[in-house]
Amino acid sequence: MSKPTIHGIIGYTITPFGANGEGLDLPALGRSIDRLIDGGVHSIAPLGSTGEGAYLSDSEWDQVAEFSIKHVAKRVPTIVSVSDLTTAKAVRRARFAEAHGADVVMVLPTSYWKLSEDEILAHYRAIGDAIGVPIMLYNNPATSGTDMSVNLILRILKAVENVTMVKESTGDIQRMHQLQRLGEGQVPFYNGCNPLALEAFAAGAKGWCTAAPNLIPQLNLDLYQASLANDLGLARELFYRQLPVLDFILKGGLPATIKAGLGMTGLDVGVPRLPVSPLSEAGRAQLQGLLDGLR
Repeated sequence: MSKPTIHGIIGYTITPFGANGEGLDLPALGRSIDRLIDGGVHSIAPLGSTGEGAYLSDSEWDQVAEFSIKHVAKRVPTIVSVSDLTTAKAVRRARFAEAHGADVVMVLPTSYWKLSEDEILAHYRAIGDAIGVPIMLYNNPATSGTDMSVNLILRILKAVENVTMVKESTGDIQRMHQLQRLGEGQVPFYNGCNPLALEAFAAGAKGWCTAAPNLIPQLNLDLYQASLANDLGLARELFYRQLPVLDFILKGGLPATIKAGLGMTGLDVGVPRLPVSPLSEAGRAQLQGLLDGLR
């Protein structure tokens, strides 16, 4: 099993749609990927919540996954979110992503029914058994309805060989400290909660999974570099400078805010797919003001 080095700023991609949210605009997706890579991100992560992966048909999901991996072309690692409601569908997506060259797959255990710890472990084991690339375990109860304790996460890492890293998005910084302590510093973990970026790096996070570099890549990268250099004063200054934008894009909904912001910076990527609505005019004015304030 290959072990790509995953660190730094991991940029979420959007999925551009045509008029009224119908069809895919793959050329626009390519331009958005190029902007992220040219902006300096260390990895690309398509088909997560920002990429509206849950709102795509299987055919659309396949097209976006294949196109994204091919377009990134190993310039940076590609981390494809393969999460789905059933284990069988998640396995299918994981195999598809691996076959087309994904470096890592990311798995969020989503379920209508509340899952037991044994069921969650079995879900990861089935995906792990089906592929050879590393798996990033993703814990985000706000979107999945499943909250994995640190003890369960460590149990999964021990039981499933290719689950080798953790994306932690509960918004509880103590989870990261526990991963560091109970994992004896051997568990690579990544921050998935924008407002915790500064604290997460201080806790030992290897990277930050975020949609923000679509709009403010240099500030994100500068924060990471300041954290690496242990320059707490500079890191704090950089974090609080960008925090209003980080808060806004999170609270306003990632697909709506990032697509609106990309349009403001010259890249038309369409609107989110219903039932998600485009950013309101008031929201657009607020976001424009925030971005203008960072120039």
